[in-house]
Amino acid sequence: MRHSGAIHFAGPPARRDAFKGNIGAWTGNSLPEFIDLRRQGAGHIVQVSSIAGLTAFPTLGIYHASKWAVEGFAQSLSQEVAGFGIRVTLVEPGRYATDWAGSSAVHAERLPAHEALHEAIAAAYADTLPPGDAADTRDAILRIVDAEEPPLRVFLGEGPLQMITSDYTARLAQWAEWDDIIRAATQRTV
Repeated sequence: MRHSGAIHFAGPPARRDAFKGNIGAWTGNSLPEFIDLRRQGAGHIVQVSSIAGLTAFPTLGIYHASKWAVEGFAQSLSQEVAGFGIRVTLVEPGRYATDWAGSSAVHAERLPAHEALHEAIAAAYADTLPPGDAADTRDAILRIVDAEEPPLRVFLGEGPLQMITSDYTARLAQWAEWDDIIRAATQRTV
């Protein structure tokens, strides 16, 4: 379930449904499968996430929060199960021709106060590559599953690597810029 709209207008049902759909179902259903994989001493858990779990865009805050939960859960899980020969891979697709923005999403009422933001978002999407065909991901995912050392995270499609590289470069620069404040917060006076 994907909620589209301003965070401050997303009520408890929208927040609950986003987390239930993106993290709740996975965490609730993974235990029996994990026990089977542990017994056999090997396995590979593949979870579809999104670049929305690594970066954020306006009007998708609830969706982002639920995908960031998926990312943290999977990264922790990968460390917990590695000793049992179990691998975890998060598939983080870019734009594909799916129903992601259609009937599978809950769209909040567009507020006049946010109209300029919605226009900017529409203009940004107009300049992007056309979405890929989701069927084209099959062979890539099978290669990942068959890999001896599969990645924890893998992007699929055009654009995600450049987008995340830009975002993470900006994050690192901001942390470095504020490093004196960060270090000052850990200095103790005697």
